[in-house]
Amino acid sequence: MRAVIQRVRRAEVRVGDRTVGEIGKGLLVLLGVEVGDTDADLDWIAKKIAELRIFGDTEGKMNLSVQDVGGAVLVVSQFTLLGDCRKGRRPSFDKAAPPSSAEPMYEAFADKLKSVGIDVRTGEFAAMMEVELVNDGPVTLVLDSRRGSGSE
Repeated sequence: MRAVIQRVRRAEVRVGDRTVGEIGKGLLVLLGVEVGDTDADLDWIAKKIAELRIFGDTEGKMNLSVQDVGGAVLVVSQFTLLGDCRKGRRPSFDKAAPPSSAEPMYEAFADKLKSVGIDVRTGEFAAMMEVELVNDGPVTLVLDSRRGSGSE
């Protein structure tokens, strides 16, 4: 499972002319589910994102999590994070999980964050979306559950 996390002042996702999810201060999480991802991948990445200390404290140091600052999380499914561009000019998406397995993992990820008290909003799975954000910092990080230690 791969995620791009952006600390935002605000973020919004639209499908056509309707807003399907929006947040103020918090995190925009672009989430890609990979073939073979398990509950262990899901648990690791959700816990890491919930506890990641990337918000400034009173001294401006990154010591606070999204939970600590009362922020929200906007989760957007993005299979293109698993694109492989090493050969040719067209990305291969062979590593991206098919919708039948990716969608339940995407929903479980959002539910996992909600279960620890985080206000979670989502995009619309498998829709063509417009994502608008104001990146705060900017702070942008990439997590990959297959490269995580699992012991954290």
